[in-house]
Parts: sequence; structure tokens; C-alpha cells
Amino acid sequence: MANPSKIVCVGQNYRAHTAEMGGDEAAEPILFGKFPVTLVGPGEPIVLPRESTHVDAEAELAVVIGKTARRVSRERALDVVAGYLCANDVSARDVQYADGQWFRGKNFETFCPVGPGEPVPVSELGDGSGLRVVQRLNGEPLQDGNTDDLIFDVSFLVAFASNVFTLEPGDLLLTGTPSGVGWARDPKVSLRPGDVVEVEVEGIGVLSNPVVADS
Repeated sequence: MANPSKIVCVGQNYRAHTAEMGGDEAAEPILFGKFPVTLVGPGEPIVLPRESTHVDAEAELAVVIGKTARRVSRERALDVVAGYLCANDVSARDVQYADGQWFRGKNFETFCPVGPGEPVPVSELGDGSGLRVVQRLNGEPLQDGNTDDLIFDVSFLVAFASNVFTLEPGDLLLTGTPSGVGWARDPKVSLRPGDVVEVEVEGIGVLSNPVVADS
């Protein structure tokens, strides 16, 4: 996979996750970004920053852009998609909410594992609907959702983002995370050194990353 110039993320895009976080469904996608420096591959560690006391993993379907696209229509959006990967939108929740916006809490280094291999093409997974999305923490399921619960689907998101900026080959679009995140649980569940996080998306495979302390 080419190094992306942009990692575009969508906040609270699953109905059940929006509900568990106490929000209302947005009229338009909530976009935010991660720097490419957050990227790590399968097996590489997620480093817990010393600035945070609660770090969540977020299982996501990632869209890989294959062609330059500016103001592409929803009907043509899949024509510019190279394929799909698993992604983990790691988030420092206490930092995220203390700041009142999400930039710092989402952009610590190693906060965007992606994999596990080459993108699975659109010809195999179609429009990305009907895919089970699971996060396992130390082998135990934490999140278990389906892309049918997306508020805004892949085609809509690609078209919407391309109206804001040019999408380029290799760019990543993370489509949101299902319910079950650690922050929303009672008691809360935070990543700890020694944990292993797995993200599995149906038809793509399993992305696995260990968790370590910031040395």
C-alpha cells in the first residue's frame, strides 16, 4: 500500500456507537484527520502516550483510494476505490474530550494500525455493506458490529470527502467504529501495556497489534 497523503476519518458513523456515546445522528459526516506518522502495520506496537490515562482501540473498515478524485458523484464513487483494509482508530479519550476537539487525541504516533495485507478489491467486497466488524482485546470480543449500521455508507463518504479536498491514490478513509468501545463501558476499559488488540473485518482478515508503554 502506498503511503497516504491523507488519512480521513469519520466520527460517530454507526448508529449504535452514536447512541452509546450519547450523541444524535449527524446530518452530515463528521470528518477529522490523522497524520501519516500515526500509521503502523500488523504486528507493530501501539504505544500508549504518557499524556493519556485512557486509550481506546476502534475497529474500522478502511477504504483505500485508487484514483485521483475531486467532486466525484456518489454513483461513481466506487470507481475511485482501490479496495478495503482493516484499521484501528486508536484514541486517547481523556485528551480528546478535554481538548473539546479530536485532533490531539487522535494523532499520537502509532495511533493508526492498518492491514493485514494488500487491499481487498471492490470486485470482492462490493460497496462495503453487510460486513461484520469486530474488535477483540486479549482474545475477548469488545466490539461486534456490521457495516449495515453505518449512517453514511462508503459511496456517500467518498463523494462527500472529495467535495472538500482532492482524494489521491493511497489515501485512506476510515469509515467509523461500531458500538462497544472501552470508553462507553461501565466500568471503562482502557488499553494497557501487554494487551493485544485484534481488528477483524469480514472478507479482509485480522489486524493484530501489541500494546506497549511509552519508553
